[in-house]
Amino acid sequence: MSQESRVGPNEIITIGGLSYRYYGSAQLVLKNIDLRVSAGEIIVVAGKSGSGKSTLLRAINGLIPHQHSGDYSGSVIVDGLEVSSTKMSELATKVGYIFQNPENQIFMFSVERDIGFGLENLGVPRREIRERVDWAMETLGIKHLALRAPHELSDGQKQRVAIAGVIAMRPKILILDEPTSLLDPFTAKGLVKVVRDLHDSLGITVLIVEHRLDLVAQIADRIIVIDEGKVIYAGPPREVLYNSETSLYGVTEPTIVRLAKLLPFGKEALPISSDELGRQIRDRIKEKGRVSPA
Repeated sequence: MSQESRVGPNEIITIGGLSYRYYGSAQLVLKNIDLRVSAGEIIVVAGKSGSGKSTLLRAINGLIPHQHSGDYSGSVIVDGLEVSSTKMSELATKVGYIFQNPENQIFMFSVERDIGFGLENLGVPRREIRERVDWAMETLGIKHLALRAPHELSDGQKQRVAIAGVIAMRPKILILDEPTSLLDPFTAKGLVKVVRDLHDSLGITVLIVEHRLDLVAQIADRIIVIDEGKVIYAGPPREVLYNSETSLYGVTEPTIVRLAKLLPFGKEALPISSDELGRQIRDRIKEKGRVSPA
């Protein structure tokens, strides 16, 4: 699979020859990464634990090299800015980052104060802060939680607060590092819908590190598979998930894909969601019902 597939000319992220080694480590975590992301794409980054997925995302939002020291070479350009030479405060207006555990970025006494914290740090006028916070809470469906203390919230609510605090900054890129890992399946599915709705309504570019590919494959434009610091595969979800070799690199085959392979649908039908599989089964039943008995 070509690393360039489905990438258009309107690039918002351009990575060239990126290599990185954490300070004190003998091993490179990223090895000569080349990657291009078009504005508005939804990218899922998959692979084994320790393959370099989270490190790659940190290099995009500037945590590497600004806050994590190490050996860094290559180039990461985000919306026209070279990350290594751009201040974190400026990068924060371009890239929003959601950590695996939302408690790592929620620390104020109320939800609305927490959402407005980043804007206050940037010196945004108070009236505009109020407007942006209200808009972010409305967008995430958490306005009723405005005066609640974050520690009183469920994990799913905390994740929404974290996302609200990020989108209030109006970034062009949203990065989520295993956002469903602490969530039950129902809440996780709701969070994925929130991400898709944000993409559709705001036109933002989304990068997600996620092991539960059954949840995110259906909203992705591309899945990028990383192993030992290198991009091994990059392509449309169906192409990646139905490639038997990707399981060698920590890509767990979703249940829908395993089930579809057992059904006599042929290669023309490659469902990646339960809705798609259900439609195909219903269509086959209807087709058989229209066939007159011999």
